[in-house]
Amino acid sequence: MKLPVISLDNAAAGEIELSDAIFGLEPRGDLLARIVDWQRAKTHRGTHKTKVVWEISGTTRKPYKQKGTGQARAGSLRSALHRGGQTTFGPVVRSHAYDLTKKVRKLALKHALSAKQRQGKLVVLEAATAAAPKTKPLAEKVAALGWRSALVIDGPQLDRNFVLAARNIPGLDLLPQQGANAYDMLRHEVLVLTRSAVKALEERLK
Repeated sequence: MKLPVISLDNAAAGEIELSDAIFGLEPRGDLLARIVDWQRAKTHRGTHKTKVVWEISGTTRKPYKQKGTGQARAGSLRSALHRGGQTTFGPVVRSHAYDLTKKVRKLALKHALSAKQRQGKLVVLEAATAAAPKTKPLAEKVAALGWRSALVIDGPQLDRNFVLAARNIPGLDLLPQQGANAYDMLRHEVLVLTRSAVKALEERLK
């Protein structure tokens, strides 16, 4: 398929041929949900924890004698049976991350790209460069393009002036192609790929 290419000034800059095997798939919601869950699971801190019996301050004395009271046996007031005692099967410090095969991750990235193309929210940019590291000129161009929530993916190397100019613009994020991921693509309204990003992604996902 062919898609028009624009410049940051919203001027036509030709066309580009996109691979149907990467940008022309029928998006699968289950696959996109799976990759998003996988990415978000890795960001969970997993530091929530409750105290076990040996971490609770309190007496170590046996509450009452073993026999003759008519009550159940009790060895500690710090057990889960008593107020202020331990929590049974409470959360512990752990990692929430889990594995996902490379084949599934690659396929999900293709479906994320296809989903943006299918929605008409995929924009191909001639180049993500700036003459000077100034936020105001770039912010005006972004506003003129109507990008309120956009992810710009460039080639392997980012333009330093563009990075410095873009970092203070709300709703605009920038990634090199090796950092391209389905979650960031889906959480932004518009996906912007440069020519070099398209070439690199097609090489990566072929």
